Amino acid sequence: MSNSNTTAPPGGITKQQLLAHAGAESQRLINQTTQTENKGLFLLRTATQWMDEARNEPETQMLFGEFWHQGELCILFADTNLGKSILAVQIGDSISRGEAIKPLKLQTHPQQIVYLDFELTKKQFQHRYQNAFNEPYEWSPLFSRAEIEPDNEAPNGKYSFEEYLNHSLEKAVEETQTRILIIDNLTYLRNETEKAKDALPLMKHLKQMKNKYNLSILALAHTPKRDPSRPITRNDLQGSKMLMNFCDSAFSIGESQKDKSLRYLKQIKQRNTEEIYGDENVCLFQINKPGSFLKFDFLDYSQEWQHLRQPTDEDRDKLNTKVEALYKEGKSIRETAALLEVSRAKVERILKPIKQ
Repeated sequence: MSNSNTTAPPGGITKQQLLAHAGAESQRLINQTTQTENKGLFLLRTATQWMDEARNEPETQMLFGEFWHQGELCILFADTNLGKSILAVQIGDSISRGEAIKPLKLQTHPQQIVYLDFELTKKQFQHRYQNAFNEPYEWSPLFSRAEIEPDNEAPNGKYSFEEYLNHSLEKAVEETQTRILIIDNLTYLRNETEKAKDALPLMKHLKQMKNKYNLSILALAHTPKRDPSRPITRNDLQGSKMLMNFCDSAFSIGESQKDKSLRYLKQIKQRNTEEIYGDENVCLFQINKPGSFLKFDFLDYSQEWQHLRQPTDEDRDKLNTKVEALYKEGKSIRETAALLEVSRAKVERILKPIKQ
């Protein structure tokens, strides 16, 4: 009986020879890859080499529980007057002191943070962080705040305002040697973040800064006026597509329609963790000022649907009209559901009597 490993096929090459050739070719490619790692913009290595390198790096640490990790460009977005700045300052204060905002974890020691405040004047900031007797809050020396100095204009003809702003941003990072940057808010860095062509250079610049200086960046952003009867999604972020594609993580603040004094936090995007705080498990807070510090106080975990406005008959009639109009235009159920940000099942239920 002939051995199948040694019997030559019609071409005259045995199976062993084929395997040996394949092995030699694979080894040649591995050696070539190892020897030539730089490919212009790319750093090319084998998957095993990347795994070995990653194994020697520390795990990413939590800065604000599962919502924001070290090394991430994270976006916090919400409608106006829901407390974005209050929460962002509280997160910065927490990191500068090394004290967690319970029950969320903080896994780093006290760190220098730079808070870029394009929202409040220094007087407004003072009033927010002092008590009824005008006694100020005692900040950690590691908490630095910056605001725009209106007299410091860009050198004539040398930079645009945005270029000079970016240059000043990098200078602040270099001088303080901070690794934590909070930007309040994105719309100041670019005039119209809702347009993809304007959002793209903004996010590219922040990503470049993050990699160049090993930064963790929390950037605040607005949502356009949204329907409070719908769950918060990534589509609610102003300029959502481009901003969401470029960030590492994102979370949002929602206002409870059951009790307007309550706020809830919801994860929208995450890379370094699984979704912990989604539709079925949001973090419920109340804004309080015990003494001189305005802050979010944790109350409980909850489900988002409990805090949404319940749709009225008028809302349902409007939705039915929109679904019918799109159906007559020839839109599919999937397209209609995406355009109106509702489930396909809901679209099917509305269209069922029409199709009969």
